[in-house]
Amino acid sequence: MKPANLGSILAKLIAAVMLFSALGRHAYDYYTLLRWIACGVCAYTAFQAAQVKKTGWLWTFAISAIILKPVAPLHLKRDTWAIVDTAAGVLLLVGIVIIDIRKPPPA
Repeated sequence: MKPANLGSILAKLIAAVMLFSALGRHAYDYYTLLRWIACGVCAYTAFQAAQVKKTGWLWTFAISAIILKPVAPLHLKRDTWAIVDTAAGVLLLVGIVIIDIRKPPPA
């Protein structure tokens, strides 16, 4: 793991914890902040996936960012958001392994 990836890993961990925490009851402002953070982190992870030429992951994270976008948000039921938030949290944790913690190419 490169030290440069530490910030990216930390951002993904924070967003994932916030997404899992969204399963509880919070003020509406929490969910608004969550959408901004999670959308931004998913969009940045899509950018990282493009840099390492992982096209499937690029599209997966781009679609996640679109679903979580805070501008013109989707209006889903609470149960549906629980599934979306859990899936996005797991996806970000997988993104740490797939994108940030990768084996260096053989020399």
